[in-house]
Amino acid sequence: MITVVLADDHPMFREGLRFTLEQADDIRVVAEAADGVEALAAAAKHRPDVVVMDLAMPRLDGLSATSRLVDSGCRVLVLTFNEEDASVLAAMRAGALGYLRKGAEPAQVVSAVRSTAAGHAVFGPGIAGRMLEVFAERRPQTRDRFPELSPREREILEHLAEGASNREIAGLLVISPVTVRNHVSNILSKLHLANRREAMVRFRDGGAGS
Repeated sequence: MITVVLADDHPMFREGLRFTLEQADDIRVVAEAADGVEALAAAAKHRPDVVVMDLAMPRLDGLSATSRLVDSGCRVLVLTFNEEDASVLAAMRAGALGYLRKGAEPAQVVSAVRSTAAGHAVFGPGIAGRMLEVFAERRPQTRDRFPELSPREREILEHLAEGASNREIAGLLVISPVTVRNHVSNILSKLHLANRREAMVRFRDGGAGS
């Protein structure tokens, strides 16, 4: 069972979102929060698998709350009206694993919650395409930054940093998801990283070790 905390300052939206998520047999909403302060308190009390977070909230905004939640070990899925590139990147820097625009199809929201709970990065279709362009424009040469990785591992790391799932990477490179998973495991081991999010952060920071 995936446990979820909903953080949004609009009660009617939370009610609709709760209804959507609880139609799935494997998802249960354990608490709701009207602002970032309440979200932190609810997460500390219930220790949910996922916090679904709006960005624009009173007292403590969603980005600040996301950063604190991630530091405490929570996985965060941002669900908001704002889909500007700067906001998406800010949410990623804060540690959010997913980013969807309000108005996404119910099935997309349910799928995103499941992916976030599993530790996979997920973005709405339009957002994902723009993020690939942003990373392509900003990306330095991976070969010089990660000499300890094989060419295939560097290629997979680039896609991983763009938020692609193992299945998406497998489709892009025409290899099996199991092979991708093994490469990701090798990447994390060679770079001394704990998870995919740390790999994304290391890539965006230019490859410097801790």
